[in-house]
Amino acid sequence: MQSSCAEIQAQVTDRVLEITIVRPDRKNALTMAMYSAMADLLNSAVDDREIRVVVITGTEGVFTSGNDLMDFLGGSASSEESPVFQFMVALYNFPKPVIAAVNGPAVGIGTTMLLHCDMAFAGDDAMFQMPFANLGLCPEYGSSYFMPRIMGHAKAAELLLLGKKFGADEAVELGICNAAVPAADALVQARLTAAELATRAPEAIRLTKQLLRQGTHDQGLQVIQEEALHFQKRLQTEEFKEAATAFMEKRPADFSRF
Repeated sequence: MQSSCAEIQAQVTDRVLEITIVRPDRKNALTMAMYSAMADLLNSAVDDREIRVVVITGTEGVFTSGNDLMDFLGGSASSEESPVFQFMVALYNFPKPVIAAVNGPAVGIGTTMLLHCDMAFAGDDAMFQMPFANLGLCPEYGSSYFMPRIMGHAKAAELLLLGKKFGADEAVELGICNAAVPAADALVQARLTAAELATRAPEAIRLTKQLLRQGTHDQGLQVIQEEALHFQKRLQTEEFKEAATAFMEKRPADFSRF
């Protein structure tokens, strides 16, 4: 299986598709081309009988720092026609197990995509953050719906309103990750788990995943679509422009005039 983008690598071994984000010079920030490549890989894997499990990981001690800022400034990052949204839907609807191996920064969608993986293993160097409100934006990828259900309203509000960073142990405690392991073992553990799943009865595994998610699937997708509409509008606001300018100028954003 081939990736359409050099910064997204794909390898199939023993019925496991491993997708690796490879843009270390930009902390694996995701471009439209990268999102499109990942969506295509997932969609191609749906009916591929030689793929039973997917592993998603980053490279050189980084999962992903989130969206590339220039794509945000382009103003189309979350429209339903965009590669970002296409990736979101592809992962959200993917019928086979998906396992994430997280090292280093997992920012924005680097955290929220874990809500839609079936398992996740975090290296002890992992650092999670959902800084949407800090950027003048709003939650995305169903995080406003799934986060309170996973960890309770108070903690979800803390993480989404304040954009606080948290580490691997807290990610496990909150129910986002299955285990915190030494940094060198995150991908090892993900691969071992994927290899075990790949030997199980494939239809039974897919049905189990379907049943686990069917109670929240339709409502979750509706929230993802609603968040995307709000997110798209937020990209045009003066608040976001101030946050983006401050980021590029490496200074704190000043929202005092709003």
